[in-house]
Amino acid sequence: MTTPPTGPGIDAQRPSPARMYDYFLGGEQNFAVDRAAADRVIAVTPHTKDTAVANRQFLIEAVRYVARQGVTQFLDLGSGLPTQQNVHQVAQSVHPHAHTVYVDNDPAVLPHAQALIVGDPNTTYIEADIRDPVKILTHPETTRLIDFTQPVALLMVAILHFIGDQDDPRGLVDRFLRDLPSGSYLILSHVTTDGIDPTLWETVQATNPSLAVPLTFRPGDEIRKYFDGLELVDPPGIVDCRQWQPGELKPLPGDVKLRIWAGVARKP
Repeated sequence: MTTPPTGPGIDAQRPSPARMYDYFLGGEQNFAVDRAAADRVIAVTPHTKDTAVANRQFLIEAVRYVARQGVTQFLDLGSGLPTQQNVHQVAQSVHPHAHTVYVDNDPAVLPHAQALIVGDPNTTYIEADIRDPVKILTHPETTRLIDFTQPVALLMVAILHFIGDQDDPRGLVDRFLRDLPSGSYLILSHVTTDGIDPTLWETVQATNPSLAVPLTFRPGDEIRKYFDGLELVDPPGIVDCRQWQPGELKPLPGDVKLRIWAGVARKP
């Protein structure tokens, strides 16, 4: 059993969304305050934990697939904590010297992330906001590990639903992709209004405005536009994250109350 790091910059008295997500995934990089906050979420929306696990499984499958296509550079936006079979671990299982840059704007993540990746010169973490692409793309740590003349895997996994329409999420996707060469990949997932359980949707609408960062649920037709101009890995195409597997469509489990659309696509 491991314990979360402590020390300067780590606040164990306030819940962190990243540490709560780690708890949803069954991780141990969280404190009692995070677990209590996460349990309150689960009490209102019991599906949350299973959905988080399914989304993480999509990330694992997608990163492994892209690495097997020869990509050795990964830029993970809105990464949270680099634990529980995260990008660098999966990528390095295929390419031991794969480079990964994690990006998150949660100040609570930085000291945890630095402690978790210490001793790995090919993995780094920067504190930045996805709404500032130039800062991320030109950051010294990004340019140290990412060669933008070679294919890059851009991960936007369960992050764009934290970006409101006023910040033009599709424009952000296009801006990041613009700097990536042919042969790069987009790995993306996003919560959707499609097929959502009506009772759950009522709960979401009632509680969402009170969240520190409300979620923007979007229809599938809008989410599909993020992949415009790219070559989808199809099958499976853009599907529920529980179904994504390269070359085939996994069966959807019964009683799915909330869908996360997920897809992987190559820049031609």
